[in-house]
Amino acid sequence: MSDTKSVLLVGVGGQGTILASKILSTGLLEAGYDVKMAEVHGMSQRGGAVSSQVRFGSQVFSPIIGRGEADILVAFEAMEALRWLDFLKPGGKVIVNNYRIPSSPILSGNVPYPADVLEKVKAVADTTVIDAAGIALGLGSVRSMNIVLLGALVGALESSGALAPIDWKEKIRANVKPAFVELNIAAFGAGVAAVAS
Repeated sequence: MSDTKSVLLVGVGGQGTILASKILSTGLLEAGYDVKMAEVHGMSQRGGAVSSQVRFGSQVFSPIIGRGEADILVAFEAMEALRWLDFLKPGGKVIVNNYRIPSSPILSGNVPYPADVLEKVKAVADTTVIDAAGIALGLGSVRSMNIVLLGALVGALESSGALAPIDWKEKIRANVKPAFVELNIAAFGAGVAAVAS
Protein backbone atom coordinates (compact mmCIF):
# COMPACT_ATOMS: atom_id res chain seq x y z
CA MET A 1 0.00 0.00 0.00
CA SER A 2 1.30 3.45 -0.96
CA ASP A 3 2.27 5.96 1.74
CA THR A 4 1.90 8.85 -0.69
CA LYS A 5 -0.03 11.88 0.54
CA SER A 6 -1.70 14.26 -1.89
CA VAL A 7 -2.26 17.92 -1.06
CA LEU A 8 -4.20 20.27 -3.32
CA LEU A 9 -3.83 24.01 -2.72
CA VAL A 10 -6.26 26.25 -4.61
CA GLY A 11 -6.92 29.95 -4.69
CA VAL A 12 -6.98 33.08 -6.78
CA GLY A 13 -4.01 34.80 -8.40
CA GLY A 14 -2.14 37.06 -6.00
CA GLN A 15 -2.99 35.13 -2.82
CA GLY A 16 0.44 33.49 -2.49
CA THR A 17 -0.69 29.94 -3.21
CA ILE A 18 2.46 29.14 -5.18
CA LEU A 19 4.80 30.50 -2.47
CA ALA A 20 3.06 28.36 0.15
CA SER A 21 3.43 25.31 -2.11
CA LYS A 22 7.09 26.07 -2.70
CA ILE A 23 7.84 26.32 1.04
CA LEU A 24 5.89 23.10 1.65
CA SER A 25 7.73 21.23 -1.12
CA THR A 26 11.15 22.49 -0.02
CA GLY A 27 10.55 21.37 3.56
CA LEU A 28 9.31 17.95 2.46
CA LEU A 29 12.28 17.41 0.12
CA GLU A 30 14.82 18.33 2.78
CA ALA A 31 13.09 15.97 5.22
CA GLY A 32 13.83 13.11 2.82
CA TYR A 33 10.46 12.65 1.13
CA ASP A 34 10.12 12.04 -2.58
CA VAL A 35 8.10 15.09 -3.67
CA LYS A 36 6.35 15.95 -6.91
CA MET A 37 4.69 19.33 -7.46
CA ALA A 38 2.61 20.71 -10.32
CA GLU A 39 1.14 24.19 -10.70
CA VAL A 40 -1.61 25.63 -12.86
CA HIS A 41 -1.55 29.41 -13.02
CA GLY A 42 -4.37 29.97 -15.51
CA MET A 43 -5.26 33.65 -15.65
CA SER A 44 -3.68 34.20 -12.25
CA GLN A 45 -2.34 37.63 -13.17
CA ARG A 46 -5.95 38.70 -13.74
CA GLY A 47 -7.41 37.22 -10.58
CA GLY A 48 -8.01 33.81 -12.13
CA ALA A 49 -7.80 30.43 -10.46
CA VAL A 50 -4.49 29.01 -9.26
CA SER A 51 -3.95 25.43 -8.19
CA SER A 52 -0.91 23.62 -6.91
CA GLN A 53 -0.65 19.89 -6.46
CA VAL A 54 1.92 18.49 -4.03
CA ARG A 55 2.38 14.75 -3.57
CA PHE A 56 4.92 13.28 -1.15
CA GLY A 57 5.94 9.92 0.28
CA SER A 58 8.71 7.34 0.02
CA GLN A 59 8.22 7.05 -3.74
CA VAL A 60 6.00 9.29 -5.86
CA PHE A 61 5.59 8.72 -9.58
CA SER A 62 3.45 11.69 -10.62
CA PRO A 63 2.52 15.14 -9.31
CA ILE A 64 -1.00 14.91 -10.69
CA ILE A 65 -3.93 14.55 -8.29
CA GLY A 66 -7.01 13.11 -9.96
CA ARG A 67 -10.61 13.50 -8.90
CA GLY A 68 -11.23 11.81 -5.57
CA GLU A 69 -7.51 11.52 -4.72
CA ALA A 70 -6.55 14.51 -2.52
CA ASP A 71 -5.95 13.76 1.16
CA ILE A 72 -6.17 17.47 1.99
CA LEU A 73 -7.69 20.36 0.05
CA VAL A 74 -6.51 23.80 1.15
CA ALA A 75 -8.68 26.58 -0.29
CA PHE A 76 -7.30 30.10 -0.04
CA GLU A 77 -10.70 31.48 -1.14
CA ALA A 78 -14.08 30.08 -0.05
CA MET A 79 -15.69 29.43 -3.45
CA GLU A 80 -12.54 27.65 -4.66
CA ALA A 81 -13.15 25.02 -1.94
CA LEU A 82 -16.52 24.23 -3.47
CA ARG A 83 -15.16 24.26 -7.01
CA TRP A 84 -12.40 21.73 -6.23
CA LEU A 85 -14.31 19.57 -3.76
CA ASP A 86 -14.66 16.59 -6.11
CA PHE A 87 -10.86 16.17 -6.04
CA LEU A 88 -11.03 15.27 -2.31
CA LYS A 89 -10.92 11.57 -1.47
CA PRO A 90 -13.59 10.04 0.76
CA GLY A 91 -12.53 10.81 4.33
CA GLY A 92 -10.25 13.62 3.17
CA LYS A 93 -9.92 16.97 4.95
CA VAL A 94 -10.68 20.51 3.79
CA ILE A 95 -9.01 23.60 5.21
CA VAL A 96 -10.79 26.66 3.89
CA ASN A 97 -10.03 30.33 4.30
CA ASN A 98 -13.23 32.21 5.15
CA TYR A 99 -12.36 34.83 2.56
CA ARG A 100 -14.14 35.95 -0.58
CA ILE A 101 -12.69 37.28 -3.81
CA PRO A 102 -15.56 37.93 -6.21
CA SER A 103 -15.00 36.68 -9.76
CA SER A 104 -15.63 38.86 -12.82
CA PRO A 105 -19.24 37.66 -13.32
CA ILE A 106 -19.98 38.49 -9.66
CA LEU A 107 -18.28 41.89 -9.87
CA SER A 108 -20.25 42.74 -13.03
CA GLY A 109 -23.50 41.94 -11.21
CA ASN A 110 -24.43 39.02 -13.50
CA VAL A 111 -24.46 36.47 -10.67
CA PRO A 112 -24.42 36.73 -6.87
CA TYR A 113 -21.66 35.25 -4.71
CA PRO A 114 -23.21 32.03 -3.31
CA ALA A 115 -24.32 32.64 0.27
CA ASP A 116 -23.96 29.04 1.46
CA VAL A 117 -20.53 28.03 0.15
CA LEU A 118 -19.08 26.98 3.51
CA GLU A 119 -22.22 25.07 4.48
CA LYS A 120 -22.09 23.09 1.23
CA VAL A 121 -18.45 22.16 1.83
CA LYS A 122 -19.06 21.24 5.48
CA ALA A 123 -22.00 19.04 4.48
CA VAL A 124 -19.80 16.64 2.52
CA ALA A 125 -16.30 16.85 4.04
CA ASP A 126 -14.37 17.13 7.30
CA THR A 127 -13.86 20.89 7.14
CA THR A 128 -11.85 23.39 9.16
CA VAL A 129 -12.73 27.02 8.44
CA ILE A 130 -10.02 29.56 9.22
CA ASP A 131 -10.18 33.34 9.16
CA ALA A 132 -6.65 33.50 7.76
CA ALA A 133 -7.08 37.10 6.58
CA GLY A 134 -8.20 38.22 10.04
CA ILE A 135 -5.34 36.36 11.71
CA ALA A 136 -2.81 37.82 9.24
CA LEU A 137 -4.20 41.33 9.63
CA GLY A 138 -3.93 40.98 13.41
CA LEU A 139 -0.25 40.14 12.98
CA GLY A 140 0.38 43.19 10.82
CA SER A 141 -0.30 42.32 7.17
CA VAL A 142 -3.14 40.56 5.37
CA ARG A 143 -0.58 39.44 2.78
CA SER A 144 0.70 36.78 5.20
CA MET A 145 -2.60 34.84 5.11
CA ASN A 146 -0.98 32.34 2.71
CA ILE A 147 1.53 31.44 5.44
CA VAL A 148 -1.28 31.21 8.01
CA LEU A 149 -2.89 28.63 5.70
CA LEU A 150 0.44 26.84 5.22
CA GLY A 151 0.73 26.61 9.02
CA ALA A 152 -2.79 25.20 9.22
CA LEU A 153 -1.94 22.60 6.58
CA VAL A 154 1.27 21.57 8.35
CA GLY A 155 -0.58 21.43 11.67
CA ALA A 156 -3.20 19.11 10.16
CA LEU A 157 -0.54 16.87 8.58
CA GLU A 158 1.46 16.71 11.82
CA SER A 159 -1.59 15.87 13.93
CA SER A 160 -2.43 13.00 11.57
CA GLY A 161 1.12 11.64 11.88
CA ALA A 162 1.81 12.22 8.19
CA LEU A 163 4.93 14.38 8.66
CA ALA A 164 8.43 13.91 9.98
CA PRO A 165 9.79 16.85 12.01
CA ILE A 166 10.77 19.75 9.73
CA ASP A 167 12.32 23.15 10.58
CA TRP A 168 9.62 25.29 8.99
CA LYS A 169 11.09 28.53 10.35
CA GLU A 170 14.25 27.90 8.35
CA LYS A 171 12.21 27.18 5.21
CA ILE A 172 10.31 30.45 5.66
CA ARG A 173 13.58 32.36 6.13
CA ALA A 174 14.92 30.86 2.91
CA ASN A 175 11.86 31.78 0.84
CA VAL A 176 10.61 35.20 1.94
CA LYS A 177 12.23 38.63 1.94
CA PRO A 178 14.20 39.34 5.14
CA ALA A 179 11.89 42.21 6.16
CA PHE A 180 8.93 39.80 6.28
CA VAL A 181 10.54 36.76 7.91
CA GLU A 182 9.37 37.36 11.49
CA LEU A 183 5.84 38.27 10.36
CA ASN A 184 5.60 35.07 8.34
CA ILE A 185 7.03 32.91 11.12
CA ALA A 186 4.34 34.34 13.42
CA ALA A 187 1.70 33.73 10.72
CA PHE A 188 2.82 30.12 10.35
CA GLY A 189 2.59 29.54 14.10
CA ALA A 190 -0.87 31.11 14.19
CA GLY A 191 -2.00 28.77 11.43
CA VAL A 192 -0.74 25.70 13.31
CA ALA A 193 -2.56 26.94 16.42
CA ALA A 194 -5.76 27.53 14.46
CA VAL A 195 -6.14 23.84 13.55
CA ALA A 196 -5.07 22.70 17.01
CA SER A 197 -7.93 24.56 18.71
